[in-house]
Amino acid sequence: MSPAAAAAYTAKDITVLEGLDPVRKRPGMYIGGVGSTGLHHLVWEIVDNAVDEAMNGHATEVVVTLDAEHQTVTVSDNGRGIPVDIHPKHKKSALEIILTTLHAGGKFEGQNYKTSGGLHGVGASVVNALSKQLDAEVRRGGKRYSLSFSAGKAKGKLKAKPGARGTGTTIAFTPDPTIFPKTKFDPSIIRERLEVISYLHRGLRVVFEDEAASGDDRKVVYQHDEGIRQYLDHLMKARSARPIHEASFWTEKDNGGRVELVLRWTESTDEYVRSYVNGIPTGDGGTHENGFRAGLGKAIRNYIETHSLAPRGVTLTADDLREGLLAIVSVFIGDPQFQGQTKDRLNNPEATAMVDNAVRGSLEQWLNANGTAAQAIVARIIAAARAREASRAASAAVSRKTPTARLMLPGKLSDCLARDRSETELFIVEGDSAGGSAKQGRDRHRQAVLPLRGKVLNVESATLKKVLDNKELADLVTALGCGIGKDFDISRLRYQRLILLADADSDGHHITTLLLTFVYRFLPGLIQDGRVYVAMPPLYRIDIGQETMWAADDADRERILAEANGRSKVEITRFKGLGEMMPKVLWETTLNPETRRLLRVEIPDAIEADRVVNELMGKDASARFRFIMERAETAEALDV
Repeated sequence: MSPAAAAAYTAKDITVLEGLDPVRKRPGMYIGGVGSTGLHHLVWEIVDNAVDEAMNGHATEVVVTLDAEHQTVTVSDNGRGIPVDIHPKHKKSALEIILTTLHAGGKFEGQNYKTSGGLHGVGASVVNALSKQLDAEVRRGGKRYSLSFSAGKAKGKLKAKPGARGTGTTIAFTPDPTIFPKTKFDPSIIRERLEVISYLHRGLRVVFEDEAASGDDRKVVYQHDEGIRQYLDHLMKARSARPIHEASFWTEKDNGGRVELVLRWTESTDEYVRSYVNGIPTGDGGTHENGFRAGLGKAIRNYIETHSLAPRGVTLTADDLREGLLAIVSVFIGDPQFQGQTKDRLNNPEATAMVDNAVRGSLEQWLNANGTAAQAIVARIIAAARAREASRAASAAVSRKTPTARLMLPGKLSDCLARDRSETELFIVEGDSAGGSAKQGRDRHRQAVLPLRGKVLNVESATLKKVLDNKELADLVTALGCGIGKDFDISRLRYQRLILLADADSDGHHITTLLLTFVYRFLPGLIQDGRVYVAMPPLYRIDIGQETMWAADDADRERILAEANGRSKVEITRFKGLGEMMPKVLWETTLNPETRRLLRVEIPDAIEADRVVNELMGKDASARFRFIMERAETAEALDV
């Protein structure tokens, strides 16, 4: 930096964001983004605060109401009510401080809340900061207190009226349209989350009312006195999973924190675990899930060893033990340490031992007391291990014709039911979130889904051995069943089409390019036979009046808007990723053969294709730089 430039950069150039300004300036830091996920995260923050009252024995009911326009959410509980007395230091009511100040709340010292989902004193104030209007009402001491806000600032002073019955808090908020591109809430997303809450907090009455609906859909009441045991039954039914033993295993332990879990093995070839901390879903897992898997592995291995059930010539891996497992892990701890404000992952190191200890002894005791179920589980595990080793020895022998051969397939694969290969398709998707939406939205008869974790290996300079050592690519080869390299035999291909399905953004394009490089270098026969396709999911949803349209990219969006010509109100939603789409939407736009768009991969010029792949994906950076610069003038704006 030149001396002149350094001198020009002074204290006046430093911006200090005060109050709730940081939240409005950078909402993504607090709610993960301003798309559909971030919008609904506002609801979760207020609902979690209401549930915290119930979790600590102060409330029995939570009511969530969605207005007829689907733009205002009201959350009410019959808890103690947020304090309204004047704070001795700040000279404002506690209600105003909680709703206008970051890191203000009653959950830091552990005296008022033994466990809670809201931890940092951030949630309510963040919702207030990002709302066009927020109205708070508190019922305490026979009075009804009210205070309104706009963009995080109080619009007046606290008002009090007599005649209130009972106690509790009601928060009604409308998101700020200057922050969120789309401010309409999806009732199905809210309904699903509330139902899960009712399972996790057994006995809690959770009510959802959608003022735009009619009949039985207008008001739904959830209450499950058996908690996650009923939740497991619900998931079994939703996933069409067939159990291999009659009774589920359930346990609850309280040792430095409460651990509750329920599990059952099924005929499915994947492992499905849902975990929660203080009622908050931890989609990215964490230390509690690590403890669960560790304890489960020890319990099963101890049982197998004690009863001399270990198979000869077969090594049982952790994946074998958990293949087909369906489990729910719910822990309640006093000071959870989440990774980020959106609380997707638990980091508490002590949670590992806490859950490990809760699972290990009780599961082993249950196996010993339920011999028939234990024998079925061990047989399931051994079958998975034998299938895995057989698959490694001869992946090309995988056949669709016999049920036993299905056990040779990767555990993450959700296979289709059709025996006739000509009807089938295999979708390769990135990530468990997108994989979950695809699995739920697909045609189970003819469409299979294999989720991959993250960006796969760049194989341009890799050996066949290195490729097969990569689990994601090895799983793909096994699922296809046609072999690889000199062992490739297209007659043994298990599917008619291979479809690459990634997000419609730059990261998704990169993943598609990596997969195409792999197929081009190691499975070229699939491309030559016209079996490889690239799906074209939409990047935008465009609502024009009552009509919904889908745009594949920016150019498509501009074309649709131009054709609309201002005839109706237009709302545009940009999808953050496939995992953000509801299964029904993913089916309508991307999976349904009658409405989707697919690009078939072809190689009209083999020499040119070889050169391009080598320059773009090879180790020589200078060739890649030259390739990009030669085409810089025709490049459009980058999607970052």
